[in-house]
Parts: sequence; C-alpha cells; structure tokens
Amino acid sequence: MSVRASKNHVMVIDIGNTSTAIGLYSGDYLKRTIRIPTGDAQGAKLMEALTSFKKNTHMDGGVVASVVPSRTEGVLRAVKRVTGQRALLVTHKTKLGAPITYPHPDRIGADRLANAAGALKKYAPPIIVVDIGTATTFDILLDGQGYAGGVIAPGPDLMLEYLSDKTALLPRIKLRPVRRPVGKSTVEAMRIGALHGYRGMVKEILSYCTKDLRGEKVTLCVTGGYARWVMEGLDIPFVYDKNLTLFGLATIYGLNR
Repeated sequence: MSVRASKNHVMVIDIGNTSTAIGLYSGDYLKRTIRIPTGDAQGAKLMEALTSFKKNTHMDGGVVASVVPSRTEGVLRAVKRVTGQRALLVTHKTKLGAPITYPHPDRIGADRLANAAGALKKYAPPIIVVDIGTATTFDILLDGQGYAGGVIAPGPDLMLEYLSDKTALLPRIKLRPVRRPVGKSTVEAMRIGALHGYRGMVKEILSYCTKDLRGEKVTLCVTGGYARWVMEGLDIPFVYDKNLTLFGLATIYGLNR
C-alpha cells in the first residue's frame, strides 16, 4: 500500500514505554529502522541515532508518536536539529484517514492512532489491531466509524514482573519458549504459565471483541514485539505486520502535509 509518494525521506519515530523505534521512509518503502531503549532517547545517544539516518539523505520532515511525555519534547527538538523542521506530533486532532468515534479521543495513545491509520490504509474494515508489547492493546476499526474503541491489557513482560515483585521466592525471568506441557523447574513453570495463560487471555478478549461482528469477515492484524510468540500458538487466522506503527506514522505524515 502506498504512502504518499515522495523523492525525499520522512523520519518516523514511535516513542514507547520500553523502546523507541526510529524509521526512515521514502514513499512507501521503509529503508531502515533501528530501536533504542526509551531511556536512551535523549541527549547524545538520541542525536547519534537520528544523525545516523541523515548521511547522504535529504530529510523532508518527521513525525512522532509518543506515549512517554517526558521524552516527547526532547525528541521533537532533536528531530528539528536533524531535519531542519519541527516534526508532526500525532494527536487525536491529526488526520488519520478515517474518523474517531470513540467518545474520548484525547485519551487514545498516539501509537494506537498510528496503528489505526496504517491498518485502515492496508486492510478493509472491520479490523482488530492487536499490538503486543509492554502493554497489549486491542483496537476496533469499523467501516464508516473508523476508530471505535478497544481494550487494554498488561503485556507479557509486565505479568512476569508483577509475579516476581509480589512474591518472595519467584525469580525475575525472561520469556523463552518451553516445549513440554509441564514445567520441571520453577522457571519452566513460570514460562509455561506466562505463555499459555497469555494466549488464553488474548483468545478470550478477541472472542469478546468480535461478539457484535459475527457474520462479518474480520481482519485480525497483529504487531508488537511479542506478537508472533503469542499468536502462533493460537488457532486463529491473523496477519502479522511487523512495522505497522511506523507505516501508520508515514501514512499520517502524508495525510497532514
């Protein structure tokens, strides 16, 4: 699907709770992307990351989605230094290519708006966008209604962190695949509980979200760092769109020029 054609380049930045994704679009082509910890999205480390995109490249502008207010202005200033222009900051007032019928649009995360813009550019509604990261969001996009609402749940890492923080003996662990159905150690038991428990939660929320859409062909579009890890064990057809948020930001830039 084509983002507005351009000979120049657009810098797209998604400031998330855990990491910040930076991409470079030329027309509809994502030429390069890097990811840095959001804690490093400031000062010299941020400038180093941004200027690495500028080499032999003319920047047409930039667009930023942020769910971390403490990093937003610093990133906007850095983008201006690199591109020569203040970046477009995504809000509920930004053109998305579809309406927002959610009753409190100012409370929708900018990353979710970018996902909506990208999904509506690529796919036919009704669409459910599932973004599995630090938090897991389910966004409902309907024909004629655009962004209609959604569901927010904790991400897989948060579940494990909470389990460790609120118990005396359970360790802090990383998510890893486990092949057997019954854990033979505390770590294995926690990983099995996290994976299969999380898949069950996602399946139940999706079932709930589609109750009013029965009889309609729903496109399930999944993105985020843990998307494949969670979804590939479920017997549910889905489209995996790794760079949906960045594509949505490039789409928004084209709509708001």
